[in-house]
Amino acid sequence: MFVPSPLQLYVHVPFCLHKCHYCDFNSHERSQPDWSAYRNALIAELKHWSNTPQFSGRNLHSIFFGGGTPSLAPPALIGAIIDTARDCCGIENNAEITLEANPGTADSGNFRAYRQAGINRLSIGIQSLDAAELQWLERIHGPDEAVQAYHIGRDAGFSNINLDLMYGIPGQSLHEWLTTLHSAIKLSPEHLSCYQLTVEPHTRLAATHAQKPYPLPDDETALSMFFETRKYLSNAGYDAYEISNFSRPGLHCRHNDGYWLYHDYIGIGAGASGKWDIPNGEPAMGMTRYSNLRSPESYIRAVEQQGVATNTKDILNCQQAAAEACWLGLRRKSGINRTEFKQRFGFDIWQHFHTPLQPWHSRKKLTVTETSVFIATKGLAVTDAIASSVL
Repeated sequence: MFVPSPLQLYVHVPFCLHKCHYCDFNSHERSQPDWSAYRNALIAELKHWSNTPQFSGRNLHSIFFGGGTPSLAPPALIGAIIDTARDCCGIENNAEITLEANPGTADSGNFRAYRQAGINRLSIGIQSLDAAELQWLERIHGPDEAVQAYHIGRDAGFSNINLDLMYGIPGQSLHEWLTTLHSAIKLSPEHLSCYQLTVEPHTRLAATHAQKPYPLPDDETALSMFFETRKYLSNAGYDAYEISNFSRPGLHCRHNDGYWLYHDYIGIGAGASGKWDIPNGEPAMGMTRYSNLRSPESYIRAVEQQGVATNTKDILNCQQAAAEACWLGLRRKSGINRTEFKQRFGFDIWQHFHTPLQPWHSRKKLTVTETSVFIATKGLAVTDAIASSVL
């Protein structure tokens, strides 16, 4: 019998005081966003999706406010969305409810109000604790503000805090990166996300890098940073449960882990996306996903007129959905559970994707057991290549 996955809610807050040159997220500089109109649109869209057959009657396992800069939003807006989610969908007991915060917008009063509204996890985008690196990244905060934001979160009552960090910044040495990592660990956050800087297409960074390339780390240096990060954090008690994410025991980010597990989610807000499995008897037949209009103003107008702001909609067949689930799931340390995969899609992952995965297994970069398929230690450096081979 087909059993729906846990359901998640993603709320996109697209507004920023400044859009950093490396950022490829749907973020928009607005000095005075129309928070009232945006709140009303979010509520209307959430009510729409909660009444659809695929989502109706399913409690929310997690909620994530991402951006943009959600910590710019009035606490009343955050509270209104959580209250609407509780009324329309229901929220599981002890659900994880995360808000992303920028140190440059950290406010003790707002942080306490977010906590009172129902936020129980903060994700603070400090990126670096080096002043020169933060300046190059075009962040609006300095090292002191980053540390202060963390302490403001603690003082507001948050016992689950993630810090976002970035390595591979032009000119950054391994020693400089480990210095930032050491300083972050000293704060004792529950979770760390460590990403290598990527020059994404269609960003200002990509345009300037094409004209005059920045001194990005070579492959050998980047790999050293990657493996030393894992070693350093493991010694400090952080589990590398996903390729770029580390946590204290039992404190994985349930919301992001849900994406890698291919769970269903409602996405509301400008540029947000959502996804649900299409059931067909025993296994899932496929998957449907949608994405919203990216402009905040266009999004608000569309919801006011139609109740939704869908821009694109795709339907994947069983083969396509299974390949995507495999591609995402292989990022996790524990990989993919073979029994659960077969119950969901109707075939065994190893047998079905044997042709693209066998070469990696032969080279001992992929481990296959009776219960699971996961990236071996020797394959971590080529995780993206292994995972994308099934697509």
